[in-house]
Amino acid sequence: MTTIGALVGVQPQQREQKVATKHWLADSSVQSALLWGTDVFVLMATAAVAMSARNLLPFKSGELLPETFSITLLVVAAWVLILTAFGAYDLRHLRAGVVEYKRIVMASVVTAGGVGITCYLLSYEYSRGLVVVLFTIGSILLLLSRNLRRRMMHSLYSKGMLRTPVVVAGDSQHVDAIARVLRREVWLGYDVVGALTKERIPTTIGGLPVLGGVDDVLDVISEQRVDSVIFAQGSFDEPGDFRRMAWRLEDRDVQMVVVPALTDVSSQRLDVRPLAGLPLVDVDHPRAIEAGRWVKRTFDIVGSALLLVLFAPVMALVALAIKLEDGGPVLFRQRRVGMKGKEFDCLKFRSMVPDAEARLAALNALNEGAGPLFKMASDPRITKVGRFIRRFSLDELPQFWNALIGEMSLVGPRPALPREVEQYDSDTRRRLDVRPGLSGLWQVSGRSNLSWEDTVRLDLYYVDNWSMVQDLIILARTAQAVVGSAGAY
Repeated sequence: MTTIGALVGVQPQQREQKVATKHWLADSSVQSALLWGTDVFVLMATAAVAMSARNLLPFKSGELLPETFSITLLVVAAWVLILTAFGAYDLRHLRAGVVEYKRIVMASVVTAGGVGITCYLLSYEYSRGLVVVLFTIGSILLLLSRNLRRRMMHSLYSKGMLRTPVVVAGDSQHVDAIARVLRREVWLGYDVVGALTKERIPTTIGGLPVLGGVDDVLDVISEQRVDSVIFAQGSFDEPGDFRRMAWRLEDRDVQMVVVPALTDVSSQRLDVRPLAGLPLVDVDHPRAIEAGRWVKRTFDIVGSALLLVLFAPVMALVALAIKLEDGGPVLFRQRRVGMKGKEFDCLKFRSMVPDAEARLAALNALNEGAGPLFKMASDPRITKVGRFIRRFSLDELPQFWNALIGEMSLVGPRPALPREVEQYDSDTRRRLDVRPGLSGLWQVSGRSNLSWEDTVRLDLYYVDNWSMVQDLIILARTAQAVVGSAGAY
């Protein structure tokens, strides 16, 4: 799901001053040039490595001909041109999502295929080892360099640097709904300076300053020096109004973003089909049933079995430390609600005193959790060993066994307590349509720091938009979140 980040309520005068000192790196042409230069450097360096390491492969790669260096330079040049043709330098896709990575992979495959076909048609003996090393290492380094660039930009955005000023147009209610997302996703680097709405109010209910109506967009762009305009629901009375607005902004270097009425639907489930000038959106069915089929289950069995073997020494040390601290039981079994409401014993290493459940009622008034969840940063029931293993999520390692026998999955919504499920509304019960997971989308999006509403929204998004690729991404982000121990207590 693509989101946009950071709400900053500044006045027009403040915006003028901020833009006047705009960093040169925020310029789109500069960013495109840096991307292009980085890719050229990566590919040239890869070519040098490939020419030296080609003979390390197990098959005969042939000798380098005198003109091989020149031809390799042509291959690199063709690769960069094809990257450009595939839109790899389009800045619209560089903030989030996988479009950027897909375009790099597709451009690399097309370039490799083109080189092979050309050599075949011309009967030219180009070193096979050189081709394999060049395109294997080059593609990987292109992806890694883009990922590194994205992480660096996200870090700068989170620190308030290089943000893109935007205004949001539409009904104040929808503007505020978008603004709430924008506040949360600071790392994407969008700076909302105000709203454009038909309502005659100084600010929206959410506190966003109203800069005028939708018809005032050109004046607001000039005054605020806005780079993007987000059109939410309520911006236009009829379809032709958007077309006329596009005409008005045609000669402005401003990006137009339309927020459809659809929410929490992944791009994989959407297919835009133009029909007689109408951009019809075909929406695929939710994928909760897909998440319960053999592909995910096989992955859970193989993955949990391997992880049990891999973490066996760590689990043995944790068990020994718990036993030595107070002599109590090593494992804590707690009834949780699984798929379709079926209860099971969720396993954890015990991180609290043996009578923790009996003390819970006395601590309810100090609950810091969201919704029906109980969370307490300084819970007095947690032992010394427990605090350490919770910090790095080592207490949840026994749940690999739950995943192995089918009670849980490696990735899914959080397994809920029966008393929590009793408080669910009809929408929230949708979380029970898939197996609960050791990790999930909300855990890697803020863990204990998220509100209950955001936790439910992310879990429902996962259920409706499940994919194996998303599971792999969540597991990778889980490892990063655990090491950083952000939001864990």
